[in-house]
Amino acid sequence: MSANSGSLRINRVDLINRRISAGDLRWKDGVIVAWDEQGAADPALPWLIPGLVDAHVHIESSLLPPAGFARLALRHGTVAAVSDPHEIANVLGVDGVRWMLDNLEGVPFHVLFGAPSCVPATACESAGARLDLAEVEALLDTPGIGYLSEVMNFPGVLAGDTEVLAKVAAARRRGLPVDGHAPGLRGAAAAAYAAAGIGTDHECSELAEAEEKLACGMSILIREGSAARNFAALHPLLSSHPGRVMLCTDDCHPDDLWQGHIDRLVARAVALGHDLFAVLEAASLTPQRHYGLKLGALQVGDPMNAALVTDLEDFAVQATWVDGVEAFAHGEVCLPHLPVLPINRFCAQPVDSEDLVIPAAGVRVRCRVIEAADGQLLTRAAIEEMAVRDGRILADPARDLLLLAVLNRYRPAPPALALIRGFGLKSGALASSVAHDSHNVVAVGCDAVSLAAAIDAVVAARGGLALACADGTVELLPLPIAGLMSDAPGEEVAARYAALNALARTRLGSPLRAPLMSLSFMALLVIPSLKLSDRGLFDGDRFTFAELVCRC
Repeated sequence: MSANSGSLRINRVDLINRRISAGDLRWKDGVIVAWDEQGAADPALPWLIPGLVDAHVHIESSLLPPAGFARLALRHGTVAAVSDPHEIANVLGVDGVRWMLDNLEGVPFHVLFGAPSCVPATACESAGARLDLAEVEALLDTPGIGYLSEVMNFPGVLAGDTEVLAKVAAARRRGLPVDGHAPGLRGAAAAAYAAAGIGTDHECSELAEAEEKLACGMSILIREGSAARNFAALHPLLSSHPGRVMLCTDDCHPDDLWQGHIDRLVARAVALGHDLFAVLEAASLTPQRHYGLKLGALQVGDPMNAALVTDLEDFAVQATWVDGVEAFAHGEVCLPHLPVLPINRFCAQPVDSEDLVIPAAGVRVRCRVIEAADGQLLTRAAIEEMAVRDGRILADPARDLLLLAVLNRYRPAPPALALIRGFGLKSGALASSVAHDSHNVVAVGCDAVSLAAAIDAVVAARGGLALACADGTVELLPLPIAGLMSDAPGEEVAARYAALNALARTRLGSPLRAPLMSLSFMALLVIPSLKLSDRGLFDGDRFTFAELVCRC
């Protein structure tokens, strides 16, 4: 029997006919050729479900290349991902997207990549590339790319920006879906955004917002990632709008991916009382239909993309097949870790602690402060009175008012500085070259010396995640692939990343569940309210720069 042929005696979960029965399933050359039904479900047998799909993920956020992401995702019954490669596109442009496509060659895992629509995300930050209309159209015609990635420039859509709308039109002419990104957009503005041809949104954090967008004709992706977690608010949609809802992670870091993926969302949804078939539809069939994936639903004639689970409560995965090939079984992924040739663009220069000083006159000044929240990409804006000593504004860890810096990684430039609350560090600093979406170096710290040490560790490695302790020691996870991804095995990256986060909590005092992931979003200007780009403090509500020191 060939490697992509086989047979199983199982309970088949049939989503098409919404029934479960026991029987013998056979497949040959990757295609299901027979289903011999034996009767009602047999509790002594395992259960076969269609392979799961992550309907929106930036693979780069796993800190792994696509092949490395696949090795971890397959452990959890995931056979496919719809992935927006705009992280690497912001660093390396079209070359980065093609690198992602090439990395998956020969790997038994399906990834439908999108053509990034907003590179750079805004004109208010420095990125490593710009994708114009011609480049987006060329990508849309590239095998392996099947949709227009999230249109983050929703103000441009609403204002009738010709280039943004031309990219949307290019996808629609080809009959390809267009993904959305419109956090907090409601009412007439949401209706206008949907009417422009944008079919999904994964940024809803409130049920009422999601219901409004569904009423406008959009499909909703329920996101449960490492930083943004919206499942608790949005899961009622699984029952109220079957066929219009999908499940996604958006940004899933490696230690979370090691522990679970879409399978964990399926288990949570079923435990909450949602209909099994509606849940699995959202986790498999709906993304297939929306994005034109041909993964099948365990019917005769379908490709054999499936997960074998112990039960329909915990959904612990015993085995995963991709096009008939057993890719995970007996607790082991059946794919070797393959070495890769890194690709990168990194020109940042080291900084000195004196470069990280915020100058000010007087004794005390009123400053705008970014307020971060655990599990949210949205921030708030606050005004706080800060002490000034020797002509510089002092961080105040006792009040959780820390220094935030963003350093241009594409050319030598002085860092932009701001103040932030929410990270809770008592000492030391964190720095990262994963800084959505332009991926400059972002850092947070209690003092300029620690902040410089963390930044300089990232600069010396030409990309990575760093933690600087007050005693001068620095821990580093290098990210040689575009300053975004590691070339080490996924298991090792997951363990090292988890260790860094644990140190951020235990040695530096952060209360955040995922401090490094949260840090990576503090430069994401397209999500309000207040963020920091390499060019300065940015008001995402008004979409304009703001002064750090209030003049009122």
